[in-house]
Amino acid sequence: MQALILEQQDGKTVAAVKAVDDSLLPQGNVTVDVQWSSLNYKDALAITGKGKIIRNFPMVPGD
Repeated sequence: MQALILEQQDGKTVAAVKAVDDSLLPQGNVTVDVQWSSLNYKDALAITGKGKIIRNFPMVPGD
């Protein structure tokens, strides 16, 4: 599957769509085929790096 991944590089938040192996998901979770999605306010702050709300990198917004 693909996911928007936020990472920190040189002190800046960098966002990229990357392939993620389904085996990394915790057991008991359900995979849903999503065509489109939106982001909430806090996710937008995290992506821009202005909110300083990310505790650990890498981060998947909406997770």
